[in-house]
Amino acid sequence: MFVAKELRKKSIAEYLLYMWQIEDIIRVYGCSLPVIRREYISKFDYSEEQRSEETDWFANLIRMMNEEGKREYGHLQINEVLLQDVIDLHNRLLQSTKFPFYNAAYYKALPFIVELRNKGDKDVNEIETCLDALYGIMMLRLQKKEITPETANAIKEITTLVGLLSDYYIKDRTEGLKFEDD
Repeated sequence: MFVAKELRKKSIAEYLLYMWQIEDIIRVYGCSLPVIRREYISKFDYSEEQRSEETDWFANLIRMMNEEGKREYGHLQINEVLLQDVIDLHNRLLQSTKFPFYNAAYYKALPFIVELRNKGDKDVNEIETCLDALYGIMMLRLQKKEITPETANAIKEITTLVGLLSDYYIKDRTEGLKFEDD
C-alpha cells in the first residue's frame, strides 16, 4: 500500500505494474490473508500501525479478487479502469499535433508493439501490450534470466514510450494537458 501510494503519484505505469505484481503475489499465497500476513507483510520493517494498514489493504484486494473472480488470473476492475484512462490519454496524444515527441516515441516503438501483438493476444490494446512486455521483462529479471540484445532494444523503446505516457498522465491529472480541441 505504501509503495503503491508513492508510485501512483510519480508514475502511473510503474503503479500499474506494481499492482499487477501484487495481484500475482496474492495468488501465489493462495488468496489467504493469514499466509500473506505471515509470509509477506512480516518481512517489511513496518510499525504495528503500518502493518495493520498493509494487512487491511491486502484484505480489501483479496475481497475484490474473490468478488470479481480474479483468483486465478486477470486484473482487478480498479486496475482495468485506470489502464483504460491511460489508453484514452494515449489515443488523445496520438490524435493531437501538440505532442510530437510522444508521436515520435510511439512510431519508434510501434514495430516492436506489432511484433509482440503478433506473438500474443491481438485483441489487447497497444498500451496493455507494452505493459505486458514490461511486466514480462520484470519477471525475467527477478528470475535472473538472460534478456537478448534484441529484446533489450525493444524494451528500451517501449520503456521510453510508456515513460512519456506516464509523465503526460501525471501532468494531465495535476495541471491538465492542452489539446487542440480544448
